[in-house]
Amino acid sequence: MYNDPQSVTVNSVAKSMPRISTGDQKAIYRNADGSFTMTISHQKVGNGRIKSLVRIDQRKVVTDPVSAVTDYDTLTTMIIQERPDYGFSMVEVEQQWAAHVAWLTTGNVDKLYGGES
Repeated sequence: MYNDPQSVTVNSVAKSMPRISTGDQKAIYRNADGSFTMTISHQKVGNGRIKSLVRIDQRKVVTDPVSAVTDYDTLTTMIIQERPDYGFSMVEVEQQWAAHVAWLTTGNVDKLYGGES
């Protein structure tokens, strides 16, 4: 089980998120004002595969530029890994995660935001 609380740093500000829920292969962490939530989960999928998810949701008040109506909306970022029960070592899994994280440079994220593929 992960440490309680979990923390992410957004714009140089740490967001501490205590665990608010624990279930079968799933935990949810949320900060005090509810603006950040982290979900970590695992599930067995077809053909003996395991899917692991790390998800961060950021909730805030946004204003519609056309109608000027304000409401809550959510920005979600997820990383999902699907792997077989056997055949890949923990080191190989760690290396692929590290490669994925290293790829997420500001330039590459800007291209994602711009819809490039």
